[in-house]
Amino acid sequence: MANPVDLVEVWRGDLLECVHQGHAVVCDDTGQIVESWGDPTAIIYPRSSCKMIQALPLVASGAAANLTGQQLAIASASHNAAAIHTDLVGKWLADLDMTDDDFRCGPALPMDEAARNALICSGTAPCQIHNECSGKHAGFLTLKKHLKAGPDYELIDHPVQKAVKSAFEEVTGETSPMYGIDGCSAPNHACSVHGLARAMAFFASAQDRSDVLSTAAARLTQAMATFPEFVAGETRTCTDLMRAMDHKVAIKTGAEGVFIAIIPEKRLGVAVKIMDGSQRGRDCAIAAILVRLGVLDPNHPAAVARRTPAIFNRRGLTTGFIRPAPLLA
Repeated sequence: MANPVDLVEVWRGDLLECVHQGHAVVCDDTGQIVESWGDPTAIIYPRSSCKMIQALPLVASGAAANLTGQQLAIASASHNAAAIHTDLVGKWLADLDMTDDDFRCGPALPMDEAARNALICSGTAPCQIHNECSGKHAGFLTLKKHLKAGPDYELIDHPVQKAVKSAFEEVTGETSPMYGIDGCSAPNHACSVHGLARAMAFFASAQDRSDVLSTAAARLTQAMATFPEFVAGETRTCTDLMRAMDHKVAIKTGAEGVFIAIIPEKRLGVAVKIMDGSQRGRDCAIAAILVRLGVLDPNHPAAVARRTPAIFNRRGLTTGFIRPAPLLA
């Protein structure tokens, strides 16, 4: 990708030891760039940051008519597989008259420490319901059932994935040039950083429109902001920062350094891509932009922990700090 810029600095003592470079775009409800850093045309995979886009056909089709806000939040989630997550997805599966075997996301150890330790100590193998994407896949299964389509809903030519691609291209305003297979086996369509920010601005301004896709986007945004614990989980950046912003902003991380934000009050969408894929880089960058836009208090503990955290060694001594680069500060 051409021309990434310094977004995050890592200092040890008085020496700038590391820099995380990347691209970021803030987009308004007309699709225009309000601010940008790096190359807005850089092509990326949004990875899990676009799960609310992947859930659009679920809601727009009418298949989600009886789903709760918690279910829509977890359909847009990369959850910890804590009990609140697996209990919700398990009940959802039962309501569909389906089982773990109907998933196509693959098994994974829970990110939640208590749930992971319980599995390990009991000698129980993880199931697909423990996959951080099982909520998204429960949404796919719901849409598959609604469409009376075949079981392999993760395949690119399946009606579910055709609907996802159509929605993705509509809200990004781009024809996706390619796709990759995500960690959960679902296709992940590429777009520009600007396209991803444009899609988030579509969600941020959805309440201003009454068409089917906008109504679906508004419902998903509200679910994410209202139930941040189902979008990620305790101690996770998505959950902590949404709570810190009083449930007024929806944010979602993705693998390999991607982060998005949906800001309904300002009708703004944000997309961040950190080139080295680091978690600390993407967390600092999104927090810095949210502070810059006036929706996150820089002094809130959740903001400090991501935007300007101290670095400690194993004895608890402060050895350095992370901060936004001057372009973002």
